Order: sequence, then C-alpha cells, then structure tokens
Amino acid sequence: MLVSLSNTPRDYAWGSQTLIADLEGRAPSGAPEAEVWFGDHPGNPALTGDGSTLDAWLAAQGQGQLPYLLKLLAAGSPLSIQAHPSKEQAREGFDREDAAGIPRDAAERTYRDANHKPELVVAISPEFRALAGLRPLADTRRLLAVIGDAAAGLTSRLDGSDAATADALAWVLSPAAGDDVRAIIGAARDASSTEFAAELDLVRLLDDQYPGDPGIVVALLMNLVTLSRGEGLFVPAGVLHAYLEGLGVELMAASDNVLRGGLTPKHIDVTELVSVLDAGTGPAPVLRPAALADGVEGYDVPIADFALRVVRPTGSEIDVTLPGTAILLATAGRVTVTGAAGEIVLVPGAAALATADEASVRVSGEGELFVATPGS
Repeated sequence: MLVSLSNTPRDYAWGSQTLIADLEGRAPSGAPEAEVWFGDHPGNPALTGDGSTLDAWLAAQGQGQLPYLLKLLAAGSPLSIQAHPSKEQAREGFDREDAAGIPRDAAERTYRDANHKPELVVAISPEFRALAGLRPLADTRRLLAVIGDAAAGLTSRLDGSDAATADALAWVLSPAAGDDVRAIIGAARDASSTEFAAELDLVRLLDDQYPGDPGIVVALLMNLVTLSRGEGLFVPAGVLHAYLEGLGVELMAASDNVLRGGLTPKHIDVTELVSVLDAGTGPAPVLRPAALADGVEGYDVPIADFALRVVRPTGSEIDVTLPGTAILLATAGRVTVTGAAGEIVLVPGAAALATADEASVRVSGEGELFVATPGS
C-alpha cells in the first residue's frame, strides 16, 4: 500500500526562511522552517492522507514503530555542536535519569529515550556546510599557531592522545577556561590565514551569533566541510558535529538523544558529553554514493537501523526493492511511484509511505526520489 505523508515544518530558530519553500515551489511563510519530519516518531509524527498521525496509523495496521526517522533539514544558521550516545550509553543514561525522577520532557533531561542516534545527512542544495569530527591534530596545531599566544594553553593540552583531546574539550567547556576562551576567540577574530581563512571566517560568524560561547573554540578543533549536492556525512555515536548552512535529506535512528557542546542556550552536561565522546581525530566522514543499478545509488552505512538510496529516473521505469516499510521523498522533478495496488505522484518536498507488503515499487518520470528503509 502507498500512503501519502505530510507535515508542518518545525520553526526552530536556526531554520532557513526560504530553503524548504523554494524546494516546494511556494512562497516563504515568513517564519524559520528548520525541519520536516516524515516518520512516526511521537515527537512530531507525519500525517497520512486521511489525517491520522503516522504512529497511530501504523499501530492500527498492527505494525510497530519504524526504526528510523527521515527529515528534510534546512539550516539558515548554525545548529548546536552535539554528539549522540551508543545504544548501551543511551539505555544506561535513560534508566539513570528515570530512576532520578527527571521528567522526560524536562529541559535538564539528557536522555529522552533508550536508543542511539546515528545519522546520515545528504546535501540537496548546491552546497551544505557542516562541522564533523575532530580535525587531525597536526592541522589543528597549525591553525592554533595562526591564532598565536592566546591559544598556547589549549595547544599544550593537545598531546596527541584521545584522552588528552577529551580533557581539552572538557576544559574549554568549563567555567575555568572562560578567560582563555574569550582570548582565543578575540585573537582568532583578528587573525588571518590563507590556509584557514574559512575557519577564521566561521569564528567571526559564530561569535556574532553566540558572543563568547565556548563552542566557538570547540569548532576550531573540528573539520569544516562543504558538501556538494549528493554528498553525505555519516555521523556515528560519539562524533561531534554541527550543521551550519544548507538543505539536506537527513536519516537517523528513531531517537531524540542529543548531548550538546556549545552554540546553544539549551542544557549542556559537559561530563556526560565527554563520557560519550569519540575523541579520535581524522578527516571529515564524507560519504559519496555508490552506483547500485542504472539510475540508483546508495549510501553505505554500517548500521541496521536504516538504509538510504536515491533513484533518478530519466523517462524509463526503475524497479526498487523494499526490505521493509519505506518512506519515499521527492527532491526534484516529478516522479510516479507504482505499487501493487496503485500509484502516487510525488513532487519536490512530497513524501509517501510504502507499507511492508510492498516488496518492490516501480519509479518513473523525471526527477529524484530518496528511499529510506530499514537496514540489513
């Protein structure tokens, strides 16, 4: 069965006022439009064609919760720096906060559920900027050298070990580092470098939006990456990241567990963040799609919660197998999806659910269709 899905954009302050509207070919609403959720997550379930919420609709069909959540994400300004826990960390943290009597919707609550939240974002704007993972230390030392004496205390803490890197991040986010943080930001604003021009420009942008925020110094330790359309970032448990600007398709495990590390007025638990942190350094985890068949590409992620393919028909029909309940999201052109008992036409920003009894669908037309399913 094919079921149309819709939802109202979430108006988080960092959302773009134009990107989702432009994709859908409509006038902007005048408010930030940050995310559109196409899933059954109880925090904001999609609506089916008959007006039911998707979680209620699936329950009425005798189906359990989907293991994944698909979104459109439109960043007009930077999101918070954050990381997500592993399954084991999420279960322990969730049980601990429940035992402590912290309400699940409390502002100071860290673990909203007992699941992990690995995620994949794929750029569908011409560029999508993000911070992802901790930069190789040799590169970071060169950047801190450009900043000069103000960064000497931070540089001395980066001895090359993961434990020292984690301790340095904890120090940056602590009240004890306040004077150093302000000095580093001030010196970075005044610094110039051909190699690190983009990173220093980002410091100025972030400091204008979050004056003196220690997350700005955390950002100096992270990979700054610009994705081209179709490229993705896969962010596993513990990896620091922050999306900065652009429109993307985001697919994640069905969870709302976020541990923040700056650039936000929301709750930050430094001890808990460091406890889940993957402090390894290296290049940004950019993921490029692999050809699976004519007109079909896939993103290889090492988890069972979800899989993502993109289908680009060019006038011919393409058969797409579906290993479980799927969500289909159009991002360009006009595509027709034909199932066992009917068809649905999708235009950019429109989505549909294909129920588990649809072993495959045929995709035709001229456009682009993202297909989210459980992983293997």
